[in-house]
Amino acid sequence: MSGSTTTLLPRPPDYFLERLRHIALAIRASVAHALHAEMAELLSRAIAERGGDTIYRLDEHGEAVLLTHCERWGHDLPFLLIAEGLVAGEQIFPQGASRDELAFTLIADPIDGTRELMYSKRSAWVLLGVAPPPRPGWHPTLANVQIALQAELPTARAAVADLLYAVRGEGVHAETHDLRTDAITPFVPRPSQATTLEGGFAAISKFFPGAKELTARLEEGIFSELLGPPTSSSPQVFDDEYISSGGQLYELLIGHDRFLADLRPLLHNPREPVTRISCHPYDICTALIAEEGGVLITDATGRPLSAPLDTVTAVAWVGYANQTLRALIEPTLQRHLLALVGPLDPPGNP
Repeated sequence: MSGSTTTLLPRPPDYFLERLRHIALAIRASVAHALHAEMAELLSRAIAERGGDTIYRLDEHGEAVLLTHCERWGHDLPFLLIAEGLVAGEQIFPQGASRDELAFTLIADPIDGTRELMYSKRSAWVLLGVAPPPRPGWHPTLANVQIALQAELPTARAAVADLLYAVRGEGVHAETHDLRTDAITPFVPRPSQATTLEGGFAAISKFFPGAKELTARLEEGIFSELLGPPTSSSPQVFDDEYISSGGQLYELLIGHDRFLADLRPLLHNPREPVTRISCHPYDICTALIAEEGGVLITDATGRPLSAPLDTVTAVAWVGYANQTLRALIEPTLQRHLLALVGPLDPPGNP
């Protein structure tokens, strides 16, 4: 067991992992029931705007389960929950506890990837991260997440779903759950060891209007420089955008994608009257899992992610499947970014 974990959190990692697992599996069960019982038109109904994001009816199924479990957990150990939809983006459990009593911080996204899941296009993910509690003059960041767990929320037609978790400094653990038999099969995630992008999957996120033109220009410049002119009609790089930050981390970790970046905070036009949606800390709170599996996750400048654990900070991040790819891509990426947007000072990554 890593010394840093035992000194920063009041209980052993297994204590937290057991409770995170209960929360994730309860959310998975609730969401699965909703997908089978309700029509997509109902699940996709917008019910609120929170933190610049649209909340759909399907999101309620995850949020309700999360809050119920947090209420029970808080009676055992007081903590701060950071999640979308809460007043000021946070809530203390149990009710009435003071900030001086907090034992840890839980940052959560109960359904990351709602839009694709509610139409049964692709899995969403439960994302849960545990960090030390805030103290006067200090607030935890993504760099302080000590334990993380993410669980797949599969489409209604799926037969299996994966669950992955990590304790800082102790590697990654992963398992596949058979949804028909409840059998659990451990597996070892293996990021790609490719040394080139040629013939592989790589992308810079451009999910929504607002920064598509700049993003595509950035991609073209980077890929052209790295790969050179094509020698045949076969594509040099394949683009598969997963509208879920947790899903993107998973794709890097299991060897599907070689390079991914989400640079929306840098590429959106700051003069627009409406702030466009970007990745937030709760969307990327399980980066620890990918990192413990060998994936390199940085901010746009190449530094470790250090955005504060909140619901409003816009996070720009980059993921490389291995160190060789990072050494190949990162200088080119940063040079093209500098030419496109000027000196880098990514929001939320001081």
